[in-house]
Amino acid sequence: MLSVYTVPRIRNCFLLHVAVAFATELTFELPDNDKQCFYEELDRDVTFDIDFQVISGGNYDVDCFVTDPQNNVLYNERKKQYDSFSHTTAMKGVYKVCFSNEFSTFTHKIVYVDFRHGDERPLLEHMSSSTALTQLESSCVAIHEVLKVVADSQTWYRLREAHDRTKAEHLLERVTYWSMGETFLLFVIGVGQVMLLKSFFNEKKGSVVATT
Repeated sequence: MLSVYTVPRIRNCFLLHVAVAFATELTFELPDNDKQCFYEELDRDVTFDIDFQVISGGNYDVDCFVTDPQNNVLYNERKKQYDSFSHTTAMKGVYKVCFSNEFSTFTHKIVYVDFRHGDERPLLEHMSSSTALTQLESSCVAIHEVLKVVADSQTWYRLREAHDRTKAEHLLERVTYWSMGETFLLFVIGVGQVMLLKSFFNEKKGSVVATT
């Protein structure tokens, strides 16, 4: 299971869904000027895959790096909105995946991570690449593959919906503030115009009284 190391300022990290024995999906909050690391102990010659996407916050970007048990950098990207990384381990030990928001001074981020490793277990214990399957077993395998595609598509649509909803909420907030500013400005201009017109009539009345 994926281990989580939390630096002191980080308070919120939520485990959303564990798909299969070798896959973990996380969504967590990454505060400004902070970072969060995840640890996983893997054997040698094990392939792992990482997919991540910033759902909300700032410019929707985050720094990410992956290191092996000897602290060799396997992956290092800065200010990425989303990305994927795959690697086959060359040694046994604890591998580290870190996400950093240290470049941001006031904006926190919501990050989605999908971590997978190892080979998927067969549906049946006796099933292998060279096993002859019955028609029913072949249908089960086909349905299983289709369901995996459906699950991946649903995950992608959920992320897209969350990302678009956050953008829409930010846009609504900006439009609301802009409308309030315009309303206040129109009110000030209207009052100013009334005061200006009133001053014209007062000056004219004063001059008429003086001439009489």
